[in-house]
Amino acid sequence: MWARLSQQNRAILMMMGAIFFFATMDATAKAVSMQSSPLMALWARYFGQAMLVLILIAPRLKSVAKTNFPKLQFLRSIFLLCATSSFFTGLSFLGLAESTAIMDVNPVLITLGAAIFLGEKLGPRRLFGIAAALIGALIIIRPGSGVFSWAAIFPLSAAVFYSAFSLVTRHVGNREDPWTSLFYGALLGSIILSILVIFRWETPDLPTIGLMLLMGVFGTCAQLLMIRALSAGEAAMLAPFAYVGLLVATFWGVLVFGEFPDVWTIIGAVVIVAAGIYVWHRETRAAPKLAEVKADDRR
Repeated sequence: MWARLSQQNRAILMMMGAIFFFATMDATAKAVSMQSSPLMALWARYFGQAMLVLILIAPRLKSVAKTNFPKLQFLRSIFLLCATSSFFTGLSFLGLAESTAIMDVNPVLITLGAAIFLGEKLGPRRLFGIAAALIGALIIIRPGSGVFSWAAIFPLSAAVFYSAFSLVTRHVGNREDPWTSLFYGALLGSIILSILVIFRWETPDLPTIGLMLLMGVFGTCAQLLMIRALSAGEAAMLAPFAYVGLLVATFWGVLVFGEFPDVWTIIGAVVIVAAGIYVWHRETRAAPKLAEVKADDRR
Protein backbone atom coordinates (compact mmCIF):
# COMPACT_ATOMS: atom_id res chain seq x y z
CA MET A 1 0.00 0.00 0.00
CA TRP A 2 2.85 2.39 0.85
CA ALA A 3 4.40 1.82 -2.59
CA ARG A 4 1.14 2.81 -4.30
CA LEU A 5 1.14 6.25 -2.67
CA SER A 6 2.52 9.21 -4.60
CA GLN A 7 5.75 10.82 -3.42
CA GLN A 8 3.75 13.81 -2.17
CA ASN A 9 1.45 11.56 -0.12
CA ARG A 10 4.39 9.71 1.40
CA ALA A 11 6.12 12.98 2.28
CA ILE A 12 2.94 14.35 3.90
CA LEU A 13 2.35 11.18 5.95
CA MET A 14 5.96 11.13 7.13
CA MET A 15 5.75 14.82 8.06
CA MET A 16 2.56 14.24 10.05
CA GLY A 17 4.22 11.29 11.80
CA ALA A 18 7.23 13.47 12.62
CA ILE A 19 5.02 16.20 14.06
CA PHE A 20 3.12 13.65 16.15
CA PHE A 21 6.35 12.36 17.69
CA PHE A 22 7.68 15.90 18.21
CA ALA A 23 4.52 16.92 20.06
CA THR A 24 4.54 13.71 22.11
CA MET A 25 8.19 14.31 22.98
CA ASP A 26 7.33 17.86 24.06
CA ALA A 27 4.60 16.54 26.36
CA THR A 28 7.06 14.07 27.85
CA ALA A 29 9.63 16.86 28.25
CA LYS A 30 7.10 18.97 30.17
CA ALA A 31 6.47 16.03 32.50
CA VAL A 32 10.22 15.55 33.03
CA SER A 33 10.71 19.29 33.64
CA MET A 34 8.02 19.23 36.32
CA GLN A 35 9.84 16.40 38.09
CA SER A 36 13.38 17.78 37.66
CA SER A 37 14.36 20.75 35.42
CA PRO A 38 14.28 21.87 31.76
CA LEU A 39 18.05 21.25 31.52
CA MET A 40 17.62 17.63 32.59
CA ALA A 41 14.83 17.23 30.03
CA LEU A 42 17.01 18.73 27.31
CA TRP A 43 19.94 16.49 28.20
CA ALA A 44 17.72 13.40 28.19
CA ARG A 45 16.28 14.31 24.80
CA TYR A 46 19.69 14.63 23.11
CA PHE A 47 21.69 12.06 25.02
CA GLY A 48 18.94 9.46 24.63
CA GLN A 49 18.69 10.07 20.89
CA ALA A 50 22.47 9.99 20.46
CA MET A 51 22.76 6.65 22.27
CA LEU A 52 19.86 5.11 20.34
CA VAL A 53 21.22 6.27 16.99
CA LEU A 54 24.71 4.98 17.84
CA ILE A 55 23.27 1.56 18.67
CA LEU A 56 21.29 1.43 15.42
CA ILE A 57 24.16 2.56 13.15
CA ALA A 58 27.00 0.78 15.01
CA PRO A 59 27.68 -1.76 12.21
CA ARG A 60 28.21 1.06 9.69
CA LEU A 61 29.27 3.93 11.93
CA LYS A 62 32.30 4.83 9.79
CA SER A 63 30.25 5.30 6.62
CA VAL A 64 27.37 7.09 8.37
CA ALA A 65 29.76 9.53 10.06
CA LYS A 66 31.07 10.66 6.67
CA THR A 67 29.22 13.79 5.58
CA ASN A 68 29.30 15.76 2.35
CA PHE A 69 28.12 18.90 4.15
CA PRO A 70 30.04 19.32 7.43
CA LYS A 71 29.28 23.05 7.74
CA LEU A 72 25.58 22.60 7.00
CA GLN A 73 25.33 19.68 9.42
CA PHE A 74 26.92 21.88 12.10
CA LEU A 75 24.38 24.64 11.34
CA ARG A 76 21.51 22.14 11.46
CA SER A 77 22.67 20.92 14.87
CA ILE A 78 22.99 24.48 16.25
CA PHE A 79 19.56 25.51 14.95
CA LEU A 80 17.93 22.36 16.35
CA LEU A 81 19.60 22.76 19.75
CA CYS A 82 18.53 26.40 19.99
CA ALA A 83 14.95 25.54 18.93
CA THR A 84 14.61 22.70 21.43
CA SER A 85 16.22 24.71 24.26
CA SER A 86 13.92 27.67 23.66
CA PHE A 87 10.79 25.55 23.47
CA PHE A 88 11.56 23.40 26.51
CA THR A 89 12.29 26.55 28.53
CA GLY A 90 8.96 28.02 27.44
CA LEU A 91 7.15 24.91 28.67
CA SER A 92 8.17 25.87 32.21
CA PHE A 93 6.06 29.04 31.96
CA LEU A 94 3.29 28.26 29.48
CA GLY A 95 0.88 25.40 28.83
CA LEU A 96 1.72 22.78 26.21
CA ALA A 97 -1.02 23.84 23.77
CA GLU A 98 -0.24 27.55 24.28
CA SER A 99 3.49 27.06 23.63
CA THR A 100 2.77 24.97 20.54
CA ALA A 101 0.26 27.51 19.22
CA ILE A 102 2.77 30.36 19.52
CA MET A 103 5.50 28.29 17.87
CA ASP A 104 3.11 27.56 15.02
CA VAL A 105 4.19 30.68 13.19
CA ASN A 106 7.01 28.49 11.84
CA PRO A 107 5.12 27.20 8.76
CA VAL A 108 4.82 30.79 7.54
CA LEU A 109 8.55 31.34 8.08
CA ILE A 110 9.38 28.04 6.37
CA THR A 111 7.19 28.80 3.36
CA LEU A 112 8.64 32.28 2.89
CA GLY A 113 12.18 31.02 3.53
CA ALA A 114 11.76 28.20 1.01
CA ALA A 115 10.70 30.73 -1.63
CA ILE A 116 13.53 33.17 -0.83
CA PHE A 117 16.44 30.80 -0.15
CA LEU A 118 15.53 27.54 -1.90
CA GLY A 119 13.69 28.88 -4.93
CA GLU A 120 10.54 26.85 -4.26
CA LYS A 121 7.36 28.04 -5.94
CA LEU A 122 4.88 29.91 -3.77
CA GLY A 123 1.59 29.10 -5.48
CA PRO A 124 -1.85 30.37 -4.45
CA ARG A 125 -3.00 27.08 -2.88
CA ARG A 126 0.07 26.94 -0.64
CA LEU A 127 -0.38 30.56 0.37
CA PHE A 128 -4.05 29.97 1.08
CA GLY A 129 -3.32 26.86 3.16
CA ILE A 130 -0.65 28.66 5.17
CA ALA A 131 -2.84 31.73 5.70
CA ALA A 132 -5.85 29.66 6.79
CA ALA A 133 -3.78 27.58 9.20
CA LEU A 134 -2.18 30.74 10.61
CA ILE A 135 -5.63 32.23 11.17
CA GLY A 136 -6.54 29.08 13.08
CA ALA A 137 -3.45 29.46 15.25
CA LEU A 138 -4.22 33.16 15.86
CA ILE A 139 -7.75 32.25 16.94
CA ILE A 140 -6.20 30.03 19.59
CA ILE A 141 -3.48 32.50 20.59
CA ARG A 142 -5.80 35.57 20.53
CA PRO A 143 -3.17 38.35 20.53
CA GLY A 144 -3.79 40.64 23.46
CA SER A 145 -4.88 37.78 25.70
CA GLY A 146 -2.92 36.32 28.59
CA VAL A 147 -1.21 33.85 26.28
CA PHE A 148 0.99 36.66 24.92
CA SER A 149 3.06 37.16 28.06
CA TRP A 150 6.82 37.81 28.22
CA ALA A 151 7.35 34.03 28.21
CA ALA A 152 6.06 33.94 24.61
CA ILE A 153 9.56 34.95 23.50
CA PHE A 154 10.73 31.37 24.09
CA PRO A 155 8.35 29.54 21.70
CA LEU A 156 8.68 32.44 19.23
CA SER A 157 12.46 32.00 19.25
CA ALA A 158 11.96 28.26 18.87
CA ALA A 159 9.84 28.91 15.76
CA VAL A 160 12.62 30.96 14.14
CA PHE A 161 15.33 28.39 14.89
CA TYR A 162 13.13 25.44 13.88
CA SER A 163 12.33 27.14 10.56
CA ALA A 164 16.05 27.63 9.88
CA PHE A 165 16.68 23.99 10.80
CA SER A 166 13.93 22.81 8.42
CA LEU A 167 15.25 24.91 5.53
CA VAL A 168 18.81 23.63 5.92
CA THR A 169 17.47 20.06 6.18
CA ARG A 170 15.51 20.56 2.97
CA HIS A 171 18.60 22.02 1.26
CA VAL A 172 20.69 18.97 2.19
CA GLY A 173 17.76 16.74 1.17
CA ASN A 174 18.48 13.32 -0.30
CA ARG A 175 22.09 14.24 -1.06
CA GLU A 176 22.92 12.95 2.42
CA ASP A 177 22.10 9.67 4.15
CA PRO A 178 19.16 10.40 6.53
CA TRP A 179 21.03 8.53 9.28
CA THR A 180 24.00 10.86 8.82
CA SER A 181 21.76 13.89 9.37
CA LEU A 182 20.13 12.15 12.32
CA PHE A 183 23.52 11.30 13.84
CA TYR A 184 24.92 14.83 13.63
CA GLY A 185 21.63 16.36 14.76
CA ALA A 186 21.97 14.51 18.07
CA LEU A 187 25.75 14.52 18.49
CA LEU A 188 26.45 18.21 19.09
CA GLY A 189 23.53 18.69 21.47
CA SER A 190 24.41 15.62 23.51
CA ILE A 191 28.05 16.76 23.92
CA ILE A 192 27.20 20.33 24.95
CA LEU A 193 24.37 19.35 27.29
CA SER A 194 26.35 16.50 28.87
CA ILE A 195 28.92 19.11 29.94
CA LEU A 196 26.34 21.62 31.19
CA VAL A 197 24.27 19.08 33.10
CA ILE A 198 27.24 18.19 35.31
CA PHE A 199 26.84 21.53 37.09
CA ARG A 200 23.05 21.23 37.51
CA TRP A 201 22.61 17.48 37.93
CA GLU A 202 19.44 16.26 39.65
CA THR A 203 19.22 12.51 40.20
CA PRO A 204 15.89 11.41 38.66
CA ASP A 205 13.59 8.81 40.20
CA LEU A 206 12.65 5.62 38.35
CA PRO A 207 9.46 6.95 36.62
CA THR A 208 11.37 10.04 35.42
CA ILE A 209 14.14 7.84 34.02
CA GLY A 210 11.47 5.96 32.06
CA LEU A 211 10.14 9.23 30.66
CA MET A 212 13.67 10.30 29.72
CA LEU A 213 14.19 7.09 27.79
CA LEU A 214 10.92 7.63 25.96
CA MET A 215 12.05 11.12 24.99
CA GLY A 216 15.07 9.65 23.21
CA VAL A 217 12.84 7.25 21.26
CA PHE A 218 10.28 9.92 20.36
CA GLY A 219 13.00 12.39 19.33
CA THR A 220 14.73 9.83 17.12
CA CYS A 221 11.50 8.82 15.37
CA ALA A 222 10.52 12.46 14.86
CA GLN A 223 13.89 13.47 13.43
CA LEU A 224 14.14 10.49 11.07
CA LEU A 225 10.62 10.96 9.72
CA MET A 226 11.10 14.69 9.22
CA ILE A 227 14.42 14.23 7.41
CA ARG A 228 12.83 11.68 5.08
CA ALA A 229 9.77 13.88 4.54
CA LEU A 230 11.85 16.93 3.62
CA SER A 231 13.94 14.77 1.29
CA ALA A 232 10.81 13.66 -0.56
CA GLY A 233 8.66 16.79 -0.53
CA GLU A 234 9.11 20.55 -0.79
CA ALA A 235 9.32 22.50 2.46
CA ALA A 236 6.55 24.90 1.40
CA MET A 237 4.20 22.03 0.56
CA LEU A 238 4.81 20.32 3.92
CA ALA A 239 4.73 23.46 6.07
CA PRO A 240 0.95 23.55 6.78
CA PHE A 241 1.06 20.08 8.31
CA ALA A 242 3.19 21.38 11.17
CA TYR A 243 -0.09 22.63 12.60
CA VAL A 244 -1.03 19.01 13.36
CA GLY A 245 1.30 19.40 16.33
CA LEU A 246 -1.13 21.85 17.90
CA LEU A 247 -3.89 19.24 17.86
CA VAL A 248 -1.60 16.58 19.34
CA ALA A 249 -0.33 19.02 21.99
CA THR A 250 -3.90 19.91 22.95
CA PHE A 251 -4.75 16.22 23.26
CA TRP A 252 -1.78 15.49 25.54
CA GLY A 253 -2.43 18.68 27.49
CA VAL A 254 -5.93 17.49 28.33
CA LEU A 255 -5.03 13.86 28.96
CA VAL A 256 -1.83 14.32 30.98
CA PHE A 257 -1.85 17.84 32.45
CA GLY A 258 -5.57 18.64 32.70
CA GLU A 259 -5.17 21.67 30.41
CA PHE A 260 -8.64 21.75 28.85
CA PRO A 261 -9.04 23.82 25.65
CA ASP A 262 -11.61 26.60 25.53
CA VAL A 263 -14.09 27.14 22.70
CA TRP A 264 -11.62 29.34 20.77
CA THR A 265 -9.01 26.58 20.83
CA ILE A 266 -11.57 24.16 19.41
CA ILE A 267 -12.61 26.59 16.65
CA GLY A 268 -8.99 27.30 15.77
CA ALA A 269 -8.22 23.57 15.68
CA VAL A 270 -11.08 22.99 13.22
CA VAL A 271 -9.71 25.73 10.93
CA ILE A 272 -6.21 24.20 11.12
CA VAL A 273 -7.46 20.71 10.26
CA ALA A 274 -9.49 22.09 7.34
CA ALA A 275 -6.44 23.96 6.01
CA GLY A 276 -4.29 20.82 6.18
CA ILE A 277 -6.91 18.71 4.42
CA TYR A 278 -7.24 21.37 1.70
CA VAL A 279 -3.50 21.46 1.02
CA TRP A 280 -3.29 17.66 1.03
CA HIS A 281 -6.20 17.44 -1.44
CA ARG A 282 -4.81 20.09 -3.80
CA GLU A 283 -1.22 18.80 -3.74
CA THR A 284 -2.16 15.17 -4.34
CA ARG A 285 -4.57 16.11 -7.15
CA ALA A 286 -2.00 18.34 -8.82
CA ALA A 287 0.78 15.72 -8.71
CA PRO A 288 -0.75 13.24 -11.21
CA LYS A 289 -1.67 16.09 -13.59
CA LEU A 290 1.88 17.44 -13.43
CA ALA A 291 3.23 13.96 -14.17
CA GLU A 292 0.95 13.69 -17.22
CA VAL A 293 2.09 17.08 -18.53
CA LYS A 294 5.75 16.06 -18.18
CA ALA A 295 5.05 12.76 -19.94
CA ASP A 296 3.36 14.59 -22.82
CA ASP A 297 6.31 16.99 -23.08
CA ARG A 298 8.72 14.05 -23.42
CA ARG A 299 6.67 12.70 -26.31
